[in-house]
Amino acid sequence: MNGPRTNRSGPASSRKGMTAGIAALAACLLTLAAVPAAAQDAVQSSEQADFRSVTLARGLDHPWGMAFLPANGPGDGGILITERAGQLRLFKDGALQREPIAGVPEVAARGQGGLLDIALHPDFATNGLLYLAYAGADGNQAGTEVARARFDGSALDDLEVIFRAQPKTPGAAHYGGRIAFGPDGKLYVTLGDRRNYMAEAQKLSSHLGGVLRLNDDGSVPDDNPFTGRPDALPAIFTYGHRNVQGIAVHPESGAIWTHEHGPRGGDEVNVLQAGANYGWPEITYGIDYSGAIISEETEAPGMTQPVVYWVPSIAPSGMAFYQGEAFPQWRGDLFVGALAGRHLRRLELDGDQVTGQEELLADLGERIRDVRSGPDGFLYLLTDSGRGSLIRLEPAAP
Repeated sequence: MNGPRTNRSGPASSRKGMTAGIAALAACLLTLAAVPAAAQDAVQSSEQADFRSVTLARGLDHPWGMAFLPANGPGDGGILITERAGQLRLFKDGALQREPIAGVPEVAARGQGGLLDIALHPDFATNGLLYLAYAGADGNQAGTEVARARFDGSALDDLEVIFRAQPKTPGAAHYGGRIAFGPDGKLYVTLGDRRNYMAEAQKLSSHLGGVLRLNDDGSVPDDNPFTGRPDALPAIFTYGHRNVQGIAVHPESGAIWTHEHGPRGGDEVNVLQAGANYGWPEITYGIDYSGAIISEETEAPGMTQPVVYWVPSIAPSGMAFYQGEAFPQWRGDLFVGALAGRHLRRLELDGDQVTGQEELLADLGERIRDVRSGPDGFLYLLTDSGRGSLIRLEPAAP
């Protein structure tokens, strides 16, 4: 179901031999993960374009986010990929490099937590600065953090933590963790409600369930909507979110779009408005996992409605507007990865209205964790598993 603004649509020697064989197999698998796969699937037809999915790399450990490096900067046009367990990997010259990038922060890799998203500074080509969102621990508690570091092409240097969400809480779910620079040069950071603390999403005294707006050094902009209010944390840009795992900048309007997980139903896509309350958990189109009612209300005065919502949930993760030349039929469309739905969702837009939807790549049977529009005009995906893949969508040959 879609929301009101869319059209719905044996012996010791033997044991030693076995051990050696296992070691050789592990080495072989590692080698396979480090070399280019370039495995092409059959041509797939969609409503607007025929395409192939090309597997560029396999063997990633629950990859979560990616960033495309400029050809004239550190990394020479490669792709940096985060792995939830805490590694940062480099795909370069057609191959996944064997060794992880050194210098990443220590992460709380448990449950949904770990190393999450990555974003490059707008002036990365000259300053080499990148940003990592991750789950950081404090004893038995954890919370979303953001660190900034300088990448020299092989390692991270000068790492500093520029943001720590407050409060930290027990549990290992709902970190949010997407980050992106807006056209205003500010860093937008998405958070979750940490699952068992949903009421925090309605409190301006808590970062939980908010989307934050920061300067590139982690300080708070003077023009944030709640700056100067004694009852509010000034970094908050919007609030009332459940678990925001998608963020993208509209290529024409410059508006910040996000999506968030609903509970059992009620996933949402939203256009952010400074200071707006998006309602969770006071209003929702979903119910609790147990079947219990969270709220009887789906709308309320002073609370912003989504552009579109999904019932049942598709569990969205990753989001990108497509503006490339490879698929002219898709220009202006919004692409969303689906975890529970195990597909790539394409949304046709007219302004901020969803006029059509289509499921792609359902035959892969993979959880799509991230989707990005590459500088070469192709779409890139990450699949979420212990042997996750980097996949590129290319036009089918005529």
